[in-house]
Amino acid sequence: MWQIIRRPIITEKALKLQAQRQYVFEVDPRANKIQIKQAIEQLFDVKVESVRTVRLKGKRRVRFVRGHRIEGRLPLRKKAYVTLKEGYHIDLVEGEATQPEQ
Repeated sequence: MWQIIRRPIITEKALKLQAQRQYVFEVDPRANKIQIKQAIEQLFDVKVESVRTVRLKGKRRVRFVRGHRIEGRLPLRKKAYVTLKEGYHIDLVEGEATQPEQ
């Protein structure tokens, strides 16, 4: 499952989204929404309501080395915004999930 989910993204914007039960992960660019949903549910033992994905093009990089110009690109990245069902929570620092009381 860690082949699909590469890492959680912990930024100021991502922390604000956690109040709305949304979590942001960097995922494999070839993964689709169904695979991402299954991976999150298995890794953290939670129920996923929806998944939104964003593809980020790699930035262009230019370096000057010994009078020559070297151009390159960073690889394509993909982010997934995962919304959990009511009552579920993921603690990204500890890597644990909590479920609603029944």
